[in-house]
Amino acid sequence: MHTIKSVGVLSVAKVMGAIDAVLGHLFLPFFLLISLVASMAPHPNRPSPFAPFVGIAFAIFAPVFYGAMGFIFGAIGAFLYNLLAKWMGGIEMRLESAAPVSPLVPTQP
Repeated sequence: MHTIKSVGVLSVAKVMGAIDAVLGHLFLPFFLLISLVASMAPHPNRPSPFAPFVGIAFAIFAPVFYGAMGFIFGAIGAFLYNLLAKWMGGIEMRLESAAPVSPLVPTQP
């Protein structure tokens, strides 16, 4: 068994920020579709002619916002993990190494 005693706070924050930014891009078509449907719906009391564009602005801003929140909460989570791993011992993992396969040596069936 191997134990993860600590993780790099900045590295976890960068990876979580990137993952959440990608998720923001995956949700982008749904935000645009909702904005399109909302702009086509009849609404006599629409407060502003620019109201349908709020959904478009949100869809463009969402990946940036998700990435920033992923970075911040990834850093907080990694920092808390490092603190708690000192007291609780960290996460135990069982690792198995695979034998390297050379492309020049044929394998036995």
